[in-house]
Amino acid sequence: MKDTAMKLSNQTPTQVVSEAFTLAYNHFNSSLFNGKLPSCIIHMHRKAKCYGYFAGNRFGSSTTASITVDEIALNPSSFKERSLEQTLSTLVHEMVHLWQHHFGEKKAKGYHNKEWVEHMKDKGLCPSSTGAPGGKETGQSVSHYIIEGGDFAVSCAELIAEGFALPYVELWTTDKAKAAKKAASKTKYTCPGCGMNAWAKEGVSMSCNECLTVLESQ
Repeated sequence: MKDTAMKLSNQTPTQVVSEAFTLAYNHFNSSLFNGKLPSCIIHMHRKAKCYGYFAGNRFGSSTTASITVDEIALNPSSFKERSLEQTLSTLVHEMVHLWQHHFGEKKAKGYHNKEWVEHMKDKGLCPSSTGAPGGKETGQSVSHYIIEGGDFAVSCAELIAEGFALPYVELWTTDKAKAAKKAASKTKYTCPGCGMNAWAKEGVSMSCNECLTVLESQ
């Protein structure tokens, strides 16, 4: 791991982040999934109220139509406030979705269904809508908590003991994050008649007084 850290120090920030995610993915793929999972694109996102998500076959090759690649995204806004173990457990949470996408029962319904629950527990993570014992295990929005002494806890401890760490954490204050979130929530509306623009929350109804026309969201 020390040699890897030295190698990462000579790379660009983008390369460092990508290499760290890939290193963690490969470690858990080997220790928890017997190396069965295919490679995927791992990147950061800022989806509100979401530590991470999985999207199967999200990307396709620009040169070979038959090649598709899955996506796993992790929210960097949570890196600083959560422990490294918790952040890595989110990665494995999404890796279980990836496993189910490729190897699960095709008839299984729902994003967090019984098959996914069983495989999560097998990996040492217990599904819970509250992120704590007692929460609902299935449904559209389900988090998890780490099972003490479970396979994930053991594997994660091994990875961290080897010196693994997230190379970057977000430095923005809460106020800056809120301001960015507020700006991102604005939707542009345009009058199809005169081209006048206005910005407001998504889904509102606005009209142009000059053209007496409903503004269209962009």
